[in-house]
Amino acid sequence: MIKIIPVKTQKDLNRFIKYPFLLYKNDPNWVPPLISEQKNFFSPDHNPYFEHSEVQLFLALDDKKVVGRISAHTNTQHNRFHDDKIGFFGFFESIDDQIVAEKLIKTASDWNLSRGKDILRGPVNFSTNDECGLLIDGFDSPPFVMMPHNHQYYLALLEKTGLKKSMDLYAYLIPKKPTPERLARITEKLQKRGRFTIREIRRKRKFKREDLETVFTVYSKAWERNWGFVPMTKKEFDHLIDSIFDFLRPEFVYLAFVNDEPAGFYAAIPDYNQLLIKMRGRLFPFGFIHFLLGKNKITRLRIVTMGVIKEYQNRGIDTVFYTKNFIVANQHKKLKIKDAELSWILENNLMMNRIAQNLNGRIHKTYRILDKEIV
Repeated sequence: MIKIIPVKTQKDLNRFIKYPFLLYKNDPNWVPPLISEQKNFFSPDHNPYFEHSEVQLFLALDDKKVVGRISAHTNTQHNRFHDDKIGFFGFFESIDDQIVAEKLIKTASDWNLSRGKDILRGPVNFSTNDECGLLIDGFDSPPFVMMPHNHQYYLALLEKTGLKKSMDLYAYLIPKKPTPERLARITEKLQKRGRFTIREIRRKRKFKREDLETVFTVYSKAWERNWGFVPMTKKEFDHLIDSIFDFLRPEFVYLAFVNDEPAGFYAAIPDYNQLLIKMRGRLFPFGFIHFLLGKNKITRLRIVTMGVIKEYQNRGIDTVFYTKNFIVANQHKKLKIKDAELSWILENNLMMNRIAQNLNGRIHKTYRILDKEIV
């Protein structure tokens, strides 16, 4: 008999967090998250998301054994911005059992319906600013950093609950190739003609806050027309940056300016999943050793974000961003970068898909967001 229970205690939360470690123990492509970071993510004391939205985690039990999990959550920022009544689910995991999947999705649907929502959307953990999407193609390799991975049977389980495709997200694999001198020369001309400058983000404390304010300005303007865009609160943005800033390499993070006004932002991150997959969810006692010994042996980059404010588009800022990144990657003295992932890109974002293809990228993973009416 399958029973769904809400997560109420620390013991329940520990079971929620650790369940995937059992479910994926034989999957060589699953990357264990750091347990300590997961605990902070689900803590209202640490995650600013809880300041504006509600969250409830659930476990599916067969007798006393965990056989599935799910989160049901509102997203006040999304619904206010898009004038929607969408409720969300995330962190979906299940054995290959339709009854378990049905009960988990019904629980998330009923919870959101009781809060006035008319559509259920997911998987989104908790926002499109976090990990999101169901992997539906590209199961033969580990995900890049901050991208999800799941069992192949999940799509069939979820579709049988009535969920249908809302949007696909593409991850492009881009092979590392020497940057032609001609392209490097073109970028110099683009900067002169477009009257813009590009520089790396600064790490020194006295400059860090100023640069992060610039990033927030670009973020708030450059992505607002994209499907599913969710404006972060300033606290959420600061929390996100603080959690990843020490892992950024300034040589891969750029700001663009036009007449000293913020115009664009670009960030690529070394694929720390190459280290996390060896750490088994724990930084101590041995995970930290894997990190220290391996941080300069990473061979992949994930291009996490690139945005140009509308009034400064079509000047070639995006071209200069990518060219600079690949020149630096080719010449890097420590990292031996072999390839990069550009992710994620909305299937209907024609410009970004064209850019990825012009970089010789091929779609190597596809993720899907699903919806269903719950009225």
